[in-house]
Order: sequence, then structure tokens, then C-alpha cells
Amino acid sequence: MNELFVRHPDSEAPDLPLSNLTRSEEIEPANMMEETDMTDELPVMAAAAAIRQNNRKTKIRNLVAFWLLGLCNNYAYVIMLSAAYDILEKKETETESDVEPPDTMYNLTNSTSAGRFDCNPISTGAVLLADILPTLIIKLTAPWFADYIPYGVRIAICVLAAASSFLIVSFVHVVALSLMGVVFASVSAGLGEFTYVSLMSFYDKNVVSTWSSGTGAAGLIGALSYAGLTEILTPRDSLLVMLIVPVAMVISYWGILVRAPTLQPHRDDQPVDEARRRLIECEPTEGVDDLDQDIKMAAKEHLMLKERIYHIKHLLKYMIPLMLVYFAEYFINQGLLELIYFQGVWLDHQGQYRWFQVLYQLGVFISRSSVNFVKFKRLWIFSLLQWGVLVLMFTVAYYAYMPSIAIVFAIILFEGLLGGAAYVNTFYQIRENESPKYKEFAMGTTTVAESMGTSLAGAVALPVHNALCRL
Repeated sequence: MNELFVRHPDSEAPDLPLSNLTRSEEIEPANMMEETDMTDELPVMAAAAAIRQNNRKTKIRNLVAFWLLGLCNNYAYVIMLSAAYDILEKKETETESDVEPPDTMYNLTNSTSAGRFDCNPISTGAVLLADILPTLIIKLTAPWFADYIPYGVRIAICVLAAASSFLIVSFVHVVALSLMGVVFASVSAGLGEFTYVSLMSFYDKNVVSTWSSGTGAAGLIGALSYAGLTEILTPRDSLLVMLIVPVAMVISYWGILVRAPTLQPHRDDQPVDEARRRLIECEPTEGVDDLDQDIKMAAKEHLMLKERIYHIKHLLKYMIPLMLVYFAEYFINQGLLELIYFQGVWLDHQGQYRWFQVLYQLGVFISRSSVNFVKFKRLWIFSLLQWGVLVLMFTVAYYAYMPSIAIVFAIILFEGLLGGAAYVNTFYQIRENESPKYKEFAMGTTTVAESMGTSLAGAVALPVHNALCRL
């Protein structure tokens, strides 16, 4: 009878007869099977750890990208409002042979009033209208067709429009044509906001906070950079420096953001692949069934016209408070602040206007960055408080009773806090509460409210400015 021989798995010793094995050695194959099972699990565990690490990196990249996109998207819009006084100066007769100092190119002492107010011939509300009406038109029409246009194409249009706005306002010295540059800034900001806010529905909920913080930073950095650069450069050169912003938008979207698949319709019989699962960036603790359901419902589907109309009614609870807040704050900023002028302080009239804008944007930045720390569900509170600020600032402009510019600085800062908080809490609630199927549509459509409020503010600011300047 032939005797069986075995080799010890971890030994270089010669083959031994099976009969010579001790009891402990006889059970070695069982241990080998256990070790083999553990060895097989190691690649799975390593792969899971790698996926978690990659998810963290992806999430950080997306958060950073949305912050930068918010900054770049609103930058040109803010600059045009900060430069409103400068843009309104008529420069038709300026030539290259002019010997006037550079600062006089944008001289703001064009007062046409012999009364109590130091007024420009045209209200800065005109710049506000040029800066917001194209945005309003885009936001009113985009919900009905924009989902058929790829996100990359829309963002490329935003980049080109932003660059064109800086170039036109820098080199054109006719007011009407300069306002065309403002229109390009409006197209960039309006289409960009609708696009990015819609895009957020495919990403982690925290991108709402970073996007809002970025848009707040755009106001602060934009107003501060313009006010600071114009102290050492001409307004023209200051605007040319800001051409770096469209370049940063390109880098943020095509270089930093991990783009989610948003263009392929999802069918219920199609499997949900790991790439899409990771890009949705749900937390590991969430249930798989809920994740799959959200992915399926959040997939790119074109809503029917009847569905869109019906859902707009549902969004009014978000849109009306936001519209009231924006009307009040932009009527203050573009209708009243230019009429508030403190003589005998370290800032001249245009300097005061610029720093009013800086403080407003500082408040917006602080509050738009706060949603992860403080949340509000009753959005109407912001409307009531902002309208209270509007009444207060109107009395300040009309009766000129405020004893110190520092008090006005504090009021304007508070105004910015209210406006930023209303914005970020509105979109955070939509991101949290709306059905995944309607979330993209709801996020984009609600942006119409802020543009409508701002447009109405600009339209009302013009006759109010003219009436007050005739006093």
C-alpha cells in the first residue's frame, strides 16, 4: 500500500509521511482554511478603506470647489455695484491726450442738486437695474429649458460673460456702453447662480454652506478689493486686475470639482454603480436602500411642464420671504446709501459709499457662512427685520439726524447679516426638505425670488432718488 506524504505549508523540510504527523499537525489544514479566509478578506477591507479615503478627498474637493465657484460667480456682480458711482460719470469727451490726473476720470462730484442732498445725475439704481434685469430674465426662463443644456456649456458662457464685463467697463468711456458691460456681468452671475444652485442637488448637503459662504466672500472681497485698489490704481486698472476671477472659475469647475453624472437619464432597471454612489457622497451610516432610492430619484430626469407649474406653487413659502428681504436690502443699498453723506470725516462721499458696501458685504459673508452653526426655520423673521432696517435707513437719509457715521456702519452690517442669513437658510431648507425628484428644479427656481426683489428695488430706487434730490 502506498503511503501518503505531505509538506508543511511554512517549512522547507522534506515531505513527511502522513502517519508521522502529530495530532496538532493533522488539524493544520483547518487552520490553513481560516488563514486563507482572513487573507481573502484583507483586499476587501483595504478596498473599503481606500473608498472611504477617496470619498473624504472627493468631498473636500467638492466643498472647496463650490466655495470658489460661489466667490467667482458673484464677484463681477458685486464689483459693478461697488463701482456704480464711478460707472455713472460721463466720459464721452475723454481722449488719450487728456492731461487730467487719473483720479478725475471717475470723479463723483457731479452734483446736480442745490438742496440738502449731494446727488449724482442718475441714481445708482440704474446700475442696479442693468446688473439685475438680465439675471431676472435668465432665472425666469431657465427653469423651463436649462436642463437640456449641459452644465459645462452654461459655465463656459458664464466665464466669457464675466471676462467681457471687466473689459468693457474698463475701456469704454460712454455711460450707455459701460452699462452694457454691467449687463454682461449680470448674465454671468444670473446664469451661473441658477446653474450652480441646481448642480448642488447632486452633491452633499454641505455644499450649500460652502457655496453660500463663497458668494458672501465674493461680496466682501469684491467690495474690499475695489475700494482698496482704487486707492492706489485707477478704476480702469483695478478692473483689469480682476480678470483673474474668470480664470479661477475655469480652474474651480474643470480642475477641482469632481463632477457628478447629471446628464444620463436613470431607469429603474439600471444598476447603481459605485462611481455614482460615491459622487452622491452620502454618509456611510445611511441605509443602502435609502441611498439607492435617492440616487434613482435625483438622477437627471426632465420634469413635465405640468409638474413644474404645480411645484412652483409649493415653492412660494420660500420665494416670497426671500424676495421681500432682497427688495428691502437693495433699496437701501442702491436707493438710500448714496444719499447718506457725513461731512467732516476722513472719507469723502464716494469713499463713504464704497465702505458702506464693504460693511454690508461683510455682514453677508458672516451670515452665509453660519448655517452649519445656526439654523432658522421661520424665514419670515428675516423679512420683518429687514423691512424695519429699511424704514430706519429711510428716516436717516431723509431727516439726517444720525450723529455718527459709526452708527450707520453698524446698521449696514446688521442689514448684511439679515440678507445673508435669509439666503443660506432658504436654500438649506430646500436642500434638506424637498423630494430628490424636484430638488434640482426647486433650487434653481427659487433663485428667481432674489432677482425679482432686487429688480423691484432698482425700479423703485430711481423715482425715489429723483424725488429726494429735488428737495
